[in-house]
Amino acid sequence: MRKNDGGRARHRAALAGALLCGAGSAMAADFISGSVRNAAHAPEAGVWVIAETADLPTPYRKIVVTDDAGRFVLPELPAAKYKVWVRGYGLADSTPVEAEPGADVALTATIASDPLEAALVYPANAWFSLFTPPPAAAFGGKAESSAAAGLFAAPGAGAGDDPFKTPAAWFAQMKLNCVLCHQVGSAPTRLGEASAFDHGFLKAGGMNYFAEVMGRKRLTGALAEWGKLIGEGAVPPAPPRPMGVERNIVIRQWAWGDRYTYAHDEVATDKRDPRVNAGGPVYGVDLANDYLLVVDPRTHTADRIKVPTRNGFATPWAEQTYKPLGGGAERPFGFGSMGDPWPGGQSSAPGAYKNPANPHNPMMDAQGRVWLTTQIRRQWAEDTPAWCKQDAVIIEKSHHRQLGYYEPKAKRWQLLDTCYGTHHLQFDADGVLWTSGDDFVIGGFDPRKFDPAKPESEGAAQRHSEVRIDSDGDGKADQSIVGFHYGVIPNPKDRSVWSAVPPGISSAPGTPGWLLRYDPATDRHEAFSPPAPGTGPRGVDVDTQGRVWTALAGSGQLAMFDRAKCKQTWGTGAQCPEGWTTWEVPGPRVAVLADAGPVASADMFYYLWVDQFDTLGLGPDTVIVNGTNSDALIAFQPATERFVTLRVPYPLNTYTRGLDGRIDDEKLGWKGRGLWYTNGLDPMIHSEVQQSYVAKMQLRPDPLAH
Repeated sequence: MRKNDGGRARHRAALAGALLCGAGSAMAADFISGSVRNAAHAPEAGVWVIAETADLPTPYRKIVVTDDAGRFVLPELPAAKYKVWVRGYGLADSTPVEAEPGADVALTATIASDPLEAALVYPANAWFSLFTPPPAAAFGGKAESSAAAGLFAAPGAGAGDDPFKTPAAWFAQMKLNCVLCHQVGSAPTRLGEASAFDHGFLKAGGMNYFAEVMGRKRLTGALAEWGKLIGEGAVPPAPPRPMGVERNIVIRQWAWGDRYTYAHDEVATDKRDPRVNAGGPVYGVDLANDYLLVVDPRTHTADRIKVPTRNGFATPWAEQTYKPLGGGAERPFGFGSMGDPWPGGQSSAPGAYKNPANPHNPMMDAQGRVWLTTQIRRQWAEDTPAWCKQDAVIIEKSHHRQLGYYEPKAKRWQLLDTCYGTHHLQFDADGVLWTSGDDFVIGGFDPRKFDPAKPESEGAAQRHSEVRIDSDGDGKADQSIVGFHYGVIPNPKDRSVWSAVPPGISSAPGTPGWLLRYDPATDRHEAFSPPAPGTGPRGVDVDTQGRVWTALAGSGQLAMFDRAKCKQTWGTGAQCPEGWTTWEVPGPRVAVLADAGPVASADMFYYLWVDQFDTLGLGPDTVIVNGTNSDALIAFQPATERFVTLRVPYPLNTYTRGLDGRIDDEKLGWKGRGLWYTNGLDPMIHSEVQQSYVAKMQLRPDPLAH
């Protein structure tokens, strides 16, 4: 790990000097220091000290961890009055103490009165580990009849053969479905009646659909038994407190949006060069309300900018439809998120979510422009751009979202129509923007070929390729791979483009899913499935060696795929098990699935990100896995094969999605760099603090560095 200027001894000496010189000389300090002891005067090590203030333009928090002696330093605090308090496993939250930068405070930790009080601050996956899936006898027969239809109609959703043959396969898909928007195990989800879950599922059309996919009766029954067990007093084991390097984190949080914000992702810089936009604003998207969110970490201000559409298009996402050419029937093609109930359901926030654009993922280019995937028009085939209408795979299929970008200096939007659907987006080394988000094709857009003064250049700037693989080795593409492309990443080593297709959205539930490789130079596709028990690739990224990484959200594994090891690359997915290396990600397990290995993980990994430029401080090519159900970012160091759990203890129910790392000033060491994330919980009312935030996580040399 990087040494800070002057080393640990210098930091401790500076701290001691500030404390010994008295209030007069400490007034210029920008930190709050102190210690945490319990009522028996024993130090509390590995607990979090939280400082929060409402004195700045937007609510602001900073979180650190105590050292072995219970000491702490909250560094680089902007001038304000703070409430400082303690949270820790085994403790009840302490009474806040008011303090300002320059103060030295003694905080008293309160030992929890019983295991239940202690467990109130455990992450969701600790509680979810008490869950028991339905027994083996509940699987392998006929699927329950389903009333679900529309965007995510998938094999197994209706009556017919059950797509799940074992409790482990069902549980893997449950995590992929039920932790798609919010945590399972958080207090709002720990209900004790099947009818209560039924009522909740109807609050969002998408949630109701996934309940049908899982088999509604067995899902509600298993959840109710779990809630009943908790209601009768069951408490999960305590998670471990932070140890070693895990105590060196510094977390800063700035509030943005409001209690209805669905902050899906954020971006701080260009992934290819983390020095772009150094020190500048951080951007995010509010998917549910069509805003570009903005926080300026220098001024501690938050703003939001409306994301536009074309030609007055104003149909909310849940109400959008698709209609083919030639007079075909109009059919639903929207997704019911919170605020969009299934018929018979009741929204907890009627009228709060109006999102025709439903912007999903922002990405920054070398010029500092913020690109995003966004809906700009109807999804009807007749509205497809003219340059797409000769391609049957485009005009005969539905494709959701297009593209846009925002120029911060000019404060100007540019919307771009595309043949293909979009979801995530990444620039390659040549500046071509590659997108996931389509079931049938992979799409690219070259900004160098687009001139805003010539709208017709939209067509010249884009390309797409239908995903067809060579299944039998004869050199011909003979089989289509249909499935929702989730993550996407260009590989700079060989100029290929990789995407991840998880099971259960538009591909069959209960299957492993794929990593897909596209070679733009040859227009050829390949598919690779993780070997058993691996399932559920979602996020995908590459390291500086060109190796592809993915988090297997269903099976609880981190996976690395090295195509150079393949003896055979053609085939339908199972042809290169030797290319895969997997690691079981640490965390609590569902006891009844102990024999299923990593699938028993009670966590879910929404995405992952490779820290190619060492913006966090654990070394280049550190892989960051979203511990989305555990209030954590889980770092993996490939050289040592060691995991480091970086917990976010407050607010509870922090739901992380896209990640980003930026270098603001290399001369400042750890102070000049950091990892950025946002709380993308949906609904935000599940959060301990009902407002989203964007955060910067840093790793200092020791818990007292400032």
